[in-house]
Amino acid sequence: MGAVSQQLTQLSISGGGGGGGGGGVNNKDDAAGHGAVVEEINGLIRLYKDGHVERLPAVADVPCTWTPQPGVVSQDVSLAPSAALWARLHLPAHPLQTRGRLLPLLVYFHGGGFCVGSPAWRCYHEFLARLAAHAACAVLSVSYRLAPEHRLPAAFQDGLSALRWVRQQAAPSLREDPAGSWRARCDFGRVFLGGDSAGAAIAYRVAAAGGMDPAAPRSAFCLRGVILIQPFFGGVERTSSEKNQPAPKASSALTPSTSDCYWRMALPAGADRDHPWCNPLPKKAPPAEVQRLPPLLVCVSDLDILRDRNLDLCKALRYSGESVEEKTYADVGHAFQVLHNYPMSQNRTIDMLADIKAFISSR
Repeated sequence: MGAVSQQLTQLSISGGGGGGGGGGVNNKDDAAGHGAVVEEINGLIRLYKDGHVERLPAVADVPCTWTPQPGVVSQDVSLAPSAALWARLHLPAHPLQTRGRLLPLLVYFHGGGFCVGSPAWRCYHEFLARLAAHAACAVLSVSYRLAPEHRLPAAFQDGLSALRWVRQQAAPSLREDPAGSWRARCDFGRVFLGGDSAGAAIAYRVAAAGGMDPAAPRSAFCLRGVILIQPFFGGVERTSSEKNQPAPKASSALTPSTSDCYWRMALPAGADRDHPWCNPLPKKAPPAEVQRLPPLLVCVSDLDILRDRNLDLCKALRYSGESVEEKTYADVGHAFQVLHNYPMSQNRTIDMLADIKAFISSR
């Protein structure tokens, strides 16, 4: 087992988690008759020649009743039963904690290279409950279909479905339903999209495609901002931060080989990393579809291999006239806020929570 997968196993027992180890092809045969392993992220996922997928329990799932953050309650809600889409809602427990004000709502997509992860992962439950308390907001942590069984654009489609579902919850008839008391505490005029890694890429695509969706009354719903934490993008040509691997491999949650493996499993068969779903800036300019975005907060990790791609995205979006706040966190790498795999992780997570709170509170 690779170094990062060992970290994940330890953290899932001790209270952290999230991320991925090294990638590559493993030619060993499968005793169950699935053939050779053709893609593997060490400790997280194996794809076999016959299409069988094995996800390994590197990160523990926790029930919604687990309460790592005092004063925050969580519940699971169904978004689309026919598609098995669901979400975990994290909500400050008592109106007095928020002085009786309605809560902004953050719709959040987890990371995992489009291939692994869940709102039930301990690391995401813990981080988002903490965010709900710190920023005094409701957080809806959304599931989506995973690759390679469901290659892109499945995750983007599920993200749009989640946003439409949230729009529907803004209807007065639903907000007055006693069974939906959480709705009565949310300000649907202050909705935010967010996510980390692959989840940030989903939030970006949903904001670009769904921010102007005509579904539901516009007066009852407003998308105020987008929060992108270490957004997972790629490209055929390596950036400087990818070539130079700024973080020590023993600590890194994402290496170039791991990133490549995720993209091979997530993109449509035959596509390379310059596909627009992977590389939004093939010519260092936003594609035509990305226009009129809400204000963005982009959180960049200085030791992340994605650092340069994230900074290039910020630069290109500003050039196109978008409002972009950029925050860079020193001495930490990819997924530090959930993996806790750097000495400065806790301090930088506090900084990130403060930055997100300020972004939401100002809108």
